[in-house]
Amino acid sequence: MNQPISITSLASISALGNNPQEVWKNYLSDNHFLIEKILHQTKNDNSKNTNESVFVGQLSLENQKKINDLRNSDSKYKNLDDTVLFAIYVSRIAIKNANWKSNENFGVNFGSSRGATKLFEKYHQEFLETQQSSTLSSPTTTLGNISSWVAHDLQTSGPEISHSITCSTALHSLLNGIAWINSGMSDKFIVGGSEAPLTHFTIAQMQALKVYAKHNSNLNSKNYPCRALDLNKTKNTMVLGEGAAVICLEKGEVEHAIAMISGVGYATEILQHNTSVTANADCFQKSMKMALGTISPDEIDAIVMHAPGTIRGDQSEINAISKVFCSKIPFLTTNKWKLGHTFGASGLLSIELAILMLQHQKVVAVPFISHQSKPKSLKKILVNAVGFGGNAVSVLLTKKL
Repeated sequence: MNQPISITSLASISALGNNPQEVWKNYLSDNHFLIEKILHQTKNDNSKNTNESVFVGQLSLENQKKINDLRNSDSKYKNLDDTVLFAIYVSRIAIKNANWKSNENFGVNFGSSRGATKLFEKYHQEFLETQQSSTLSSPTTTLGNISSWVAHDLQTSGPEISHSITCSTALHSLLNGIAWINSGMSDKFIVGGSEAPLTHFTIAQMQALKVYAKHNSNLNSKNYPCRALDLNKTKNTMVLGEGAAVICLEKGEVEHAIAMISGVGYATEILQHNTSVTANADCFQKSMKMALGTISPDEIDAIVMHAPGTIRGDQSEINAISKVFCSKIPFLTTNKWKLGHTFGASGLLSIELAILMLQHQKVVAVPFISHQSKPKSLKKILVNAVGFGGNAVSVLLTKKL
């Protein structure tokens, strides 16, 4: 990196809540925040209707109301997808906490793996039934409308960028914001990811890949549907979640920073399959080494892993970490067992966990994995994300001095 980059604000909304105090309180609990969702009615062998139930990481009713209030606050917002509304909601909070003026010249880069999921499926279903398309179907489902609506809402005159790079999307937003700042073309950037994937069709796609957690009526808050980081699991246990997260980036080390970005890394590997990375996650090895730069691996106190709860995904990332860190493995954690896999938003929600751990000087453990030695202090935390296509990103966060 040309220079350190300050994170001056963070905001999120997910199954864990919508403010740092609530989110941290929920991280300290050993309970997960996944709930059962009834998808649709299917017919069993006796031709009787049965309800299919799956686990999801869904916003609380209180936070769903906040998003609905936002939707109804402006006639132009009533036809926007949840992905856009999530992004607007967290962006308003972030710039307020960063003390940025709403009409300031800062850039916006928001990403989403799937984009306007619910709205696209709604319009497509209408087309199948009527052979006609709604006037707003195209402008409200294009990927670029996330950042453009955020920029409109905040009245910024800076650049606005949207992109989709599967599950590492949010961390690619962060990379892009840093690139703009380092180029001298912008001093400030708001970067984030937003995802609202809890539709029948999207969950069915994950079930078709055989990676989704099987429903078990005996599960409760202490019996975890998603076994992310459990290397002894015999079944894939990924669970989808919804949410958004955003951070404000500023050039150099500023006094009001909440954490510093000291290194970034990225890599794409040659694919063996459309959905998987190699057994030793070559992309992660490269991205982590790039993020470390000249810093010794021994200086890393913890890693917030991507770890989606799949057998191969979790194991390959562990293998990559073992290759890079050898016998001195940092403290390992992930948040997907608690709030689900939020696709394009997941990397920034992992950044949130890392920042909270740095601020509170306390690691958040995965309660069902083997005991790990906890670091005496937290100064440097590595955050990983990867997605379909073998595109990995690693970000090195350091505690503000």
